[in-house]
Amino acid sequence: MNFSICDLTTVRARNPQAIAEAAARRARRPLIGDSGRLMIVAADHPARGALGIGDRRLAMADRAELLERLCVALSRPGVDGVLATADILEDLLLLGALENKVVMGSMNRGGLAGSAFEMDDRFTGHRPEDIERSGFDAGKLLVRIDYDDPGSLSTLESTARAVDAMAERRLPVFVEPFISRRVDGRVRNDLSAEAVTRSIAIASGLGGTSAYTWLKLPVTENADDMAEVLRGSTLPVVLLGGEVGDQEAAYERWGKALKLPSVQGMVVGRSLLYPAGGSVEEAVDTAVSLL
Repeated sequence: MNFSICDLTTVRARNPQAIAEAAARRARRPLIGDSGRLMIVAADHPARGALGIGDRRLAMADRAELLERLCVALSRPGVDGVLATADILEDLLLLGALENKVVMGSMNRGGLAGSAFEMDDRFTGHRPEDIERSGFDAGKLLVRIDYDDPGSLSTLESTARAVDAMAERRLPVFVEPFISRRVDGRVRNDLSAEAVTRSIAIASGLGGTSAYTWLKLPVTENADDMAEVLRGSTLPVVLLGGEVGDQEAAYERWGKALKLPSVQGMVVGRSLLYPAGGSVEEAVDTAVSLL
């Protein structure tokens, strides 16, 4: 039985077991489908307190609106699945929006945006056992490394153990690494070719095996550098979208990088769910066409 968005609070209050029941009966699919490519919509930003889109600081705060946009995105041809935290994935399960979709659980959300402890990004989201129990298909980790912040070491160590635990369950884990630093008190990710190359080397070596590790990488400042940067690892890669100012320029950068042999697809969130211009349908369909 599928519910509507207006039913969700009532179901959660009176029949919380409905979530586990929906997960148990969900139709599953392989990670890589017939297209040989992967298009995932990301919606794990709210759990880190990152609710802003452009100058709208609380754009993602309306849960009903976010769910509506996610359901539209997931309904579009070529969209393979979604990345989110438990609360959002469970809403989507109850809505029946995850049938035959790749479901990725977001694992570490403890490094809250703008906090003093942002680099100590502890695992406050899905654990490997949660992903396995729910019958989800993969997990995702964020690993920001600031050489001047001791909190990064805690993140690296806990990430390595999570990689091990996911591999024990034969579950893919998507590792999203950045070399970061604070500028005027705010964390900034370095997208230079050298920094992204260094982040790939560090992330690829985390854990006792890399057999189930994927990399989730940004396109470098100069998209032409990506071919050289991606020589740093044999691990499969998906591109991340992030928040973009110029949508057309972003499509051009993604399109160039998607032609590289190790790039298997994309994981894109806010720029598709809350596009600067046009509808969710148009933004998603354009991104899919790049694949």
